[in-house]
Amino acid sequence: MKKVMVGMSGGIDSSVTAYMLQKEGFEVEGVYLKLHNRTDGYHESNISYIDNVAKHLDIKYHILDITKDFTKEVYDYFVNSYLEGTTPNPCVKCNRQIKFGKMLDFAKEHNASYLATGHYAKTDGEFIYEADDKTKDQSYFLSQVDKEALPFMMFPMSTYKKEDIIKFGAKLGDIYKKITEKNESQEICFVDTVYTDVIKKHANIDQPGIVFDEEGNEVGTHKGYMHYTIGKRRGFTVHGAHEPHFVKSLNAKDNTIIVGKKESLEINTVEANNLNMYVDDTNFKCGVKLRYRSHLLPCEVSIKDDRATIKLKNSAFGVATGQLAVFYIDEKVIGSAWITKAFK
Repeated sequence: MKKVMVGMSGGIDSSVTAYMLQKEGFEVEGVYLKLHNRTDGYHESNISYIDNVAKHLDIKYHILDITKDFTKEVYDYFVNSYLEGTTPNPCVKCNRQIKFGKMLDFAKEHNASYLATGHYAKTDGEFIYEADDKTKDQSYFLSQVDKEALPFMMFPMSTYKKEDIIKFGAKLGDIYKKITEKNESQEICFVDTVYTDVIKKHANIDQPGIVFDEEGNEVGTHKGYMHYTIGKRRGFTVHGAHEPHFVKSLNAKDNTIIVGKKESLEINTVEANNLNMYVDDTNFKCGVKLRYRSHLLPCEVSIKDDRATIKLKNSAFGVATGQLAVFYIDEKVIGSAWITKAFK
């Protein structure tokens, strides 16, 4: 009987994952990741759900405290990105370094053949693919996971719709039913409300500054550059403007922002680095997602010295440095890279 370690969060997806794998005949053990030192009962609440499920399934579970690694690899990166004026993607970092890095190492140390999670995605051990439920698909966030990790990953949610998992879970008895009734966790586990509340703990983000137009003219004021991301259209003033203006770039050094009309945010070329590729090609045509909720854009990619140049067939708007460009052929992820520059 092969052993599977299930990353359990206390949510319905991972709880049903453990149930399904046990029904399939695997020896199942759970592991809960303690990623931060929240004192609001967050961990205690999650662990109580996991404890109930573990008793129900008669399985062991572990609590893996990796707060130091998480702080260094994910939390500090998140804060520093905003301080530097870029837009971070902490879930991508967490999946690579923590969930399919440290947690996978832990699973292997406990002689597990696989690590399973409640992610909505698919893998065949060589590639990651979009899940059947496109509204919940998380392939974008998994695209930086090391190629070496793929043969050990399992995603039992891959072919299900979220609402079906909730209905299914509700029929598995009171323990599971209670989990279906609780609030879903937000995407970024350490952000309770809005990202600026996290940054406020580390910097004074309320420092009014100057708004410039693309020609370098002073046109208004803003409340502090860390309040803004590329493409944002509210929260600053532009004197005498008759059309909406959008944030085009941020300058952390002098606390200024540059704004322009929508057409000025139009870009056709993206440069990206820190590639994580599942194919060896260095010149190829594919579709690219430039942020999680965006559509696939047809493009041509050329790679040289761990840098990708992405030429878009059609223009994109409001592309932010610090975000991830993910390359797809149909539903298959063939690689990804971090955006460093976007221009017309």
